[in-house]
Amino acid sequence: MTLLVHKQAATGALTGLALGDALGYPTEFSGVPVILDRFGPWRQLELPTPAIVSDDTQMTLALGWGIRTAMDRGVLAPDGMAASVRQEFIAWNRSPENNRAPGNTCLRACALLERADHPWQDASQIHSKGCGANMRVAPLGLIVGLSGEQRAGAAQLQSALTHGHPTALAASDLTAHAVRLLAHGAEPAELIGLLRSYALENRSHYHERWLGDLWRRAEDPSPEQFIARGWDECLEILDRLHHAARTVSPEDDPCLATGEGWIAEEALATGLLCFLLFADEPVTAVRRAACTAGDSDSIACLAGAFAGAYLGAEAWPTEWADRVEYRSDLLTLGALWDA
Repeated sequence: MTLLVHKQAATGALTGLALGDALGYPTEFSGVPVILDRFGPWRQLELPTPAIVSDDTQMTLALGWGIRTAMDRGVLAPDGMAASVRQEFIAWNRSPENNRAPGNTCLRACALLERADHPWQDASQIHSKGCGANMRVAPLGLIVGLSGEQRAGAAQLQSALTHGHPTALAASDLTAHAVRLLAHGAEPAELIGLLRSYALENRSHYHERWLGDLWRRAEDPSPEQFIARGWDECLEILDRLHHAARTVSPEDDPCLATGEGWIAEEALATGLLCFLLFADEPVTAVRRAACTAGDSDSIACLAGAFAGAYLGAEAWPTEWADRVEYRSDLLTLGALWDA
């Protein structure tokens, strides 16, 4: 906890997430040759003016405010968290600022969450493992005082509100765990092994207290087999990441090694790969992530969150950090969790 406060890991992670998002937002949906032709060498990518973010940062903030509301009312628990985050997601969906090409899964689920007489599980898109859940989960790796069960259960619950596929749940859990490990000083060289151990340890553990009967919406014969499906896909991508981290050239598109990031496990792996390639060069890491053929803003926001959690608030140039959109909200939540 002392380390977290000293380097302001929460402020660093949230700032890095938003900066990566703003850097990758203009490059999303473009191939690397097009990006290079339009913006020049990837190592020289500059933060756009204005530094507008996508729905990735917007939903991260919605989750952060929802968790803050739930914790202001008492210990973080499933019902209270689901209610407050549900309301934040509905408000985001209704907002006129929700005009940043959000994913269809989030739009469908948030519209269904408005049916107050239905449990949230009815809104969950059980077959979607898009990256829209794990690109917003970083706050749960930054909040001090949560138990392991709270952190994992809450990470999976926030995913399940929109993306109910077991791989989306597992990837969100892994992403929050990676942020927490880095915030607490884990060495980047150890990170893949630590995540693999965590995945194996949790492979057959279904968080029924947090997820309720969500698993029954799928076709698996038991909750344990439902969640194991997700962890197995994450374990497979961690093996690919382990190989890539040792063999990939920084000059090659990371998506070629670990996927384009449209789905949850690939977004996690490719965001991590960009961070691991430049663990001590956070700006270079988000630039590399933004110059990719896939879901560039989500990949870059994850790379930025990992780098900021590891290096803290001073990782980011002041000239960039001061002008990113939603700076006041990012600083408020960061200061709350760094305190």
